[in-house]
Amino acid sequence: MNINLKKLETAAEIIRAISHPIRLKILAFIDKNKEINVNKIYGSLRLEQSITSQHLKIMRDAHVVKTERKGKFIIYSVNYDAVNHYLSCIDTFLENLQTAKKEKPAAAKKKAAKA
Repeated sequence: MNINLKKLETAAEIIRAISHPIRLKILAFIDKNKEINVNKIYGSLRLEQSITSQHLKIMRDAHVVKTERKGKFIIYSVNYDAVNHYLSCIDTFLENLQTAKKEKPAAAKKKAAKA
């Protein structure tokens, strides 16, 4: 089996970035508002500023959110292209996993029948 650890680590980071409950809450809030600054995010969601910034950094690093400077504010928006791509890849992975699970018992039965 040939596993590319770098790709596996990157995939794990992306999944972690979109699966954490607080990050999901932040992402949903950004989606609802289309564009918003960090002050509004932590103020509205009643989160600590430092915690909000840490979660936003993780999402920026995974390209889940985009940033744009407007004056003295950093404005956040959802990177829909990246999020949709990630979700599509996850769906494909899960579908392939289900297919593999279904094929495994059939292959075992064929092997047993030959013996």
